[in-house]
Amino acid sequence: MSEVLTPPTAVPYLEDFEAFAAGRPAGEPQRLATLRRDAFARFAALGFPTLAQESWRYTDVRELARTRFQPAWRERAAAASARRFFFDGCTHLVFGNGAFQPALSACGAVPSGVSITSLGQALRELPALVDRHLGRHARFDESPFVALNTAFLEDGALIYVPRGVVIEGPLHVVYVAAPGAGPTAAFPRTLIVAGENSQVTVVESYVALDEETPYLTCAVTEIVCEEGAVVDHYKLQREGAAGYHVAAQQVWMGRNASFSSHSLSLGARLARHDVNALLAGEGGDAVLNGLYLVRGEQHVDTQMRVDHLAAHCGSHELYKGILDGRARGVFNGRIHVHPGAQKTDAKQTNRNLLLSRQALVNTNPQLEIFADDVRCTHGSTVGQLDADAVFYLRSRGIGEEAAKSLLTYAFASDIVERIKVEPLRRDLEAHLFAWLPKGEVVREAV
Repeated sequence: MSEVLTPPTAVPYLEDFEAFAAGRPAGEPQRLATLRRDAFARFAALGFPTLAQESWRYTDVRELARTRFQPAWRERAAAASARRFFFDGCTHLVFGNGAFQPALSACGAVPSGVSITSLGQALRELPALVDRHLGRHARFDESPFVALNTAFLEDGALIYVPRGVVIEGPLHVVYVAAPGAGPTAAFPRTLIVAGENSQVTVVESYVALDEETPYLTCAVTEIVCEEGAVVDHYKLQREGAAGYHVAAQQVWMGRNASFSSHSLSLGARLARHDVNALLAGEGGDAVLNGLYLVRGEQHVDTQMRVDHLAAHCGSHELYKGILDGRARGVFNGRIHVHPGAQKTDAKQTNRNLLLSRQALVNTNPQLEIFADDVRCTHGSTVGQLDADAVFYLRSRGIGEEAAKSLLTYAFASDIVERIKVEPLRRDLEAHLFAWLPKGEVVREAV
């Protein structure tokens, strides 16, 4: 395997991978072992992405690539203080540095046939279910970080809802980055399978106990929505100030399936989100919304692709960004309508608000249409606060700083108000009030 390791930055991962592969239990499926080795070989061939690659031209990962991250499986503990990230009324699955923490988790009673467990346990107890879906949707052919996650795949969350079952309360998967002796890397994997005519709401959180120590969270989420399934998914990225968060989400949708997603990117020094949806059955509907809120030297990159394979499907995307200081944002969105996907109704919108002259965002929504009976639109905006609106508020006795914060909150509230999980919505509102100057004035005003 070492012959294909041409990129020097990939070399340190070889020893880690060989030690990891040698430590796998003997009873694991052969397909999983083969999948890991194929993924690592692909990562070794690709290496870390560079600015010469179109989808990475505005996101520089050289510092990430140079940092020697120790495998997080050597740092397994997650402190009980992780409970502060819980939301009321949710079933919680907690992972510390990628490993399941049963003492902190509270799965409770579930309907017959439902599985809410760790992926490591599911590999032992539900091998057929896992094999049917794991690694079948999130492909690593052209994605070095998906390849890296797959190579070190060990644990994460499995949520399986069988045909016709409705899960009443939200399920909350909490991935906690706990500090180690030095920089660590974790590779959490989430697999959500919603059977025919089932319903489930999942909140996926990425949080940190340490704001100072560099670390890498390299995550992959695969979501399967079978015929008639309804899945509401929320991702809250609140990594530490020194953390790197690189994640991919792949959604597969069957006939008449309904999927909604809200991605909230608030933390991390560098965050990259690849969000992909494949509408494979007629009548499917996907809603993909997001909000990124960054300041200082933070960098957030969102890459979206929606593939319309089947006819009579809809997709609607609204991503908003608020950037302050010297923060950087990237949004690349693509809607691809395949031949035969007639009556497609797709809309993609990206709006950005710059609060300083040093903030910068690169946005590029795109359409690729190979069917002739469709309705597709896309657009993007980048701007600053309306001076007339600020003047109007000031004329009503509101200070300049508070007026700007009030308008900024109004810009974000369009996304906030779409969140159906009330504890998550309240948490996001509290974060906004704390993030904005004169946030207490905004809180009183709204």
